[in-house]
Formats: sequence, structure tokens, C-alpha cells
Amino acid sequence: MPVLTEAAIKDLAGFKSDDDAPVVSCYLDVDGRRQVRAQDYERRLAALVRDASAGPSGALIAKDLELITAHVARGLDRSGVRGLALFSCASKGLWEVVELPVPVASRIVVNQSPAVGSLESIVQELEPLGVLLVDRQRARMFVFQFGELVDRSELFEALPRDYDRRDDAGRGYEREQQHTDELAAQHLRHAAEVAFRLFQDNGFGRLTIGATDEVYAAIEPLLHPYLRERLSPRIGVGAGASEAEVRAAAMLVEQEVERQKEAALVAKLRDALGTGTKGVAGLAATLNALNERRVATLLVSEGYTESGWRCACGALAAKGPTCPLDGQEMQHVDDILHDAVDTALGQGCHVEVCVGNADLDVHGRVGALLRY
Repeated sequence: MPVLTEAAIKDLAGFKSDDDAPVVSCYLDVDGRRQVRAQDYERRLAALVRDASAGPSGALIAKDLELITAHVARGLDRSGVRGLALFSCASKGLWEVVELPVPVASRIVVNQSPAVGSLESIVQELEPLGVLLVDRQRARMFVFQFGELVDRSELFEALPRDYDRRDDAGRGYEREQQHTDELAAQHLRHAAEVAFRLFQDNGFGRLTIGATDEVYAAIEPLLHPYLRERLSPRIGVGAGASEAEVRAAAMLVEQEVERQKEAALVAKLRDALGTGTKGVAGLAATLNALNERRVATLLVSEGYTESGWRCACGALAAKGPTCPLDGQEMQHVDDILHDAVDTALGQGCHVEVCVGNADLDVHGRVGALLRY
């Protein structure tokens, strides 16, 4: 499944097995912001495999667990990859590996069909990016999803080639220049139509444009209102760029959009803290909100680690050893933020790892926007 789409998820979900050949679905957090070394996520996978092997279907899924472990142990290229989803039913020929640009809660699910709920949530959250490259003669439209090109369209409408060699004295040149400008304006209208057509076909969430200042100013008002409201920062390549250059530049736009989104969420947290409603900051308060299942969005500064405590009941705490929920003795862990992210994802929360956001650092490097 090279590109994660609704159709691909539907095909995967349609796979059905039986009690004698269950499907193993493994989600693994490999985000380099938290899993700095390969040993970090390999150790987490080993623990999940041990638990699954000890379960009621342990003997039936031994081969599947072996395949999953071997795949991860071979080494991963984590460029742009923050999560893995692996689906295996060796006896029925199922083997799918999906690399994800977002972190996931590390877990193994054994059932008669693949557990695709997390993939569905990711597709709904991460919409495709439309890229329109345009000049006075050429328009190229791309749609990228998860770094993969999923659609494209090209339009070339040549302008008269000899107008600039004519005698610039007299009205003949002026008429030719006016005609050329009209053709260029018509081309830009067609380019806007191409962009809207691909939007109707793919429903991309954001649009970035590569053009000179003059062309950008001319085409922006020609865009359909649905596209204007989705405009992102401009992309730094022109209409003649190679596909590899377009992809690389699109990733930079995605990063800029991500920084803006992070800043907006932190600003929302800061406002919530200021009014004392629907926001908490600092490790202890955030873990308490997770325990109470009140978190809507978890915000964590990149690279932030802290030791803490985890209870068998699932509760997390900054201080131990007594569980705040059931009074039982808790286990000390070296990185409680890892468990916090896993817990948040498992509760269906949005998790945002913020890069270089000083405002979040001031508030203890971790916080949460609350449901209530």
C-alpha cells in the first residue's frame, strides 16, 4: 500500500480470516523526536511481542510476530517516517507495511481482520497538499499525499513568439501586446480551472502556488473561493521545476504549515491557561488530565524527556510510588512522556510535538487542551 488513501484502507479492512488464522495488526511509534535510537522502538516492540505471544492466540501468530520483528530489526529509513503500521496473516498471505508521517500508539491487536481505525483517523487528519506552478504560458498542478504524488495535470498555452521582434513604433505593436496580455490572462484563468478540477477530484486540504509576484497577484483572485481559503505559504519553485524539486519544496511548505499549526495550538493553550478554562500545563497537571481522560490535544516540546511513574491500571504520575487512582504501587519509568503520548493516542487525542516553540517551553514543555 504505497499511498494511504480511503480506498486502500477499505481494501485492507475487507480482508477477513478465521479463528485458526488470526490477523496481527502492529502499530509502532518510531518517531525520532522521542525514539532517538533504534533500540528504543525495538525494545518497545519486543515487549509487545512478548505480551502477544503469551495471549490465547500466541501459538497461532508466532510466524506473524516473527515477520514483524524481523522487518523492524532490518533497520528503517526514518526520513519523514514517525509511525509504522504492519499487518500480517502469514497463513493467508497477508503482509502489509504502511509508513506513517505521524506518531501512533505502539500496540499489537489480534483479530479476524486488520485493525485499521488508526489509519482512518490519520487519513482524515492529514489532507493532501495541492501544488500549482504557473507562469504566463505553462501551468502544472500536483497533488501530494504523505510525500507521494497522487495526481497531476499540465497545461501549456504558447504566447505569440514574434511580437517582441516587431517594430515597437506605432499601434501595431500595442495591439499585439494587448493581444498577448489577453492570452496570458486567459491562460491564468485556465490554470485556476485546472487547480479547481483537481480539487474536486482529490479534495486536497491546502494549496500552495509557485509563481512570480506578478503572476501570483494575477492568479490569486481567479481561484475559486474554496481554493483561496486553502492557500498556504508560497512554494519556492517555478513552473519548470523537476518533480523531485517540486516534492522537496512541497515538504518545506508542509514544515512551515506545521510550525504555524503548532504555534496556533500553543497560543490557544496560552489563552486557555490565562482564563483558567480547558487548558493545563506542566507534567503533573497534564498527566492528571490524561488519567481523567479529559485531554483533547496533547502538546509536547520536541526532545522533552522526564522520568515518572506508571501503574498497571494505566495511570501515569510525575511522582510515585502510590497510584493516584487505585492506591497500588507504581512502576518507575525513565521517560514518562513516551507513555503519555501512547496513552493520549490510545484515547483518540491529537498529539502535537512542537519544534522550537519557546512559549510552550516556558509553560513546562508539556501541556494539554482539554475536552472539558
